[in-house]
Amino acid sequence: EWLTAIKKCQFLSETDMKKLCEMVKDLLMEESNIQPVHTPVTVCGDIHGQFYDLLELFHVGGEIPETHYIFMRLLQFRNIHSIDGFESKARENEYSTEFISLIFNSCNHESRQITQVYGFYDECQTKYGNPNVWKYCCQVFDYLTLAAIVDGRILCVHGGLSPEVRTLDQIRTIPRAQEIPHEDLMWSDPEDIDTWAVSPRGAGWLFGAKVTNEFNQVNDLNLIARAHQLVQEGYKYMFPDDNLVTVWSAPNYCYRCGNVASIMAINENLQIDESSFKIFNAVPDQERSIPQRAGVGQYFL
Repeated sequence: EWLTAIKKCQFLSETDMKKLCEMVKDLLMEESNIQPVHTPVTVCGDIHGQFYDLLELFHVGGEIPETHYIFMRLLQFRNIHSIDGFESKARENEYSTEFISLIFNSCNHESRQITQVYGFYDECQTKYGNPNVWKYCCQVFDYLTLAAIVDGRILCVHGGLSPEVRTLDQIRTIPRAQEIPHEDLMWSDPEDIDTWAVSPRGAGWLFGAKVTNEFNQVNDLNLIARAHQLVQEGYKYMFPDDNLVTVWSAPNYCYRCGNVASIMAINENLQIDESSFKIFNAVPDQERSIPQRAGVGQYFL
């Protein structure tokens, strides 16, 4: 009943949202900071609250629970359908726990401060008339995993690496029930350098090929998959060894960038090539139902 309503872009009642968030939080509390996941699994990048494109992602990649997913970002609050996207993925996570169908990684925008800047707080206030649902959602964000690891060889994290973290065990010991428990993992970006540089974002670091190679060797990793940066082609490999890939899953970002999106399907052999990336476009405007309300522009700042 909840999923049917959500897929029609009907938001749940405040009572149902409280119940849903409590159930999902209970599930997340049982997960590790780095949640182990087995193949086959499909890895997704930023969604940015683009609800109809999220439904298209499931259409392209396969419905739950038949297809297992890792989302390297739950959603980002620059869209008037952020709460719809949260409800959909949270409900499917609660529904599909026996299949381990959805793993959400924490990211830089799932915090109380940032959600008030980019519109999610305002959206909850507009739809529910009070901030209670926003509070329930933020309690869920506090317990999101920091990363996922696929068959012990592919690390999935939202942003990137940190000069303070050399091993996966260091990530496993971070207390995560707090606001953005490790900034660098959420904000860092790869760059064509060898080691480290100050990030222009004002948070996290720029990290290069040498430190990526060292991190992968120390932790016996084949690949780091991450999100966090718009990629016009949907995905992009970095560094000479192609040992890091950015996956972007929000087509036509903010309905104006003209980019395609991708998801990365990993098979049981951990083989990844061009055919592993499923490319898709944004849902046409005429197929979206966008409620008219004042202040829509603020979600795209």
